[in-house]
Amino acid sequence: MKPLLVQCSLSAIKDKESYFGAKYVKIKKRRGHKKAIIAIARMMLTSIYHMIRSGEVFNPSDYQSLTNPNPKSHKSFTVENAIELLKQSGYSISKINNSE
Repeated sequence: MKPLLVQCSLSAIKDKESYFGAKYVKIKKRRGHKKAIIAIARMMLTSIYHMIRSGEVFNPSDYQSLTNPNPKSHKSFTVENAIELLKQSGYSISKINNSE
């Protein structure tokens, strides 16, 4: 069964825009090609098992975050925020000239 799942995962990763293709790219960065293929095969087997067991269609919960990652919004860091952070960290700010 393992060779069959590996062949299925190799076929599934050809489209990098698909769910398993996007997962493969993320895993490959950390683990390499061979381990990523086995991880995708295992994901596929787990998905098939749960689909058969529950009778539901394949609907991954993290698909939106894979296909459309939103960059985290950064708060604007002002001089006042920096001074307040230094105060909270215990630094003496008496020597800092607050000229803008």
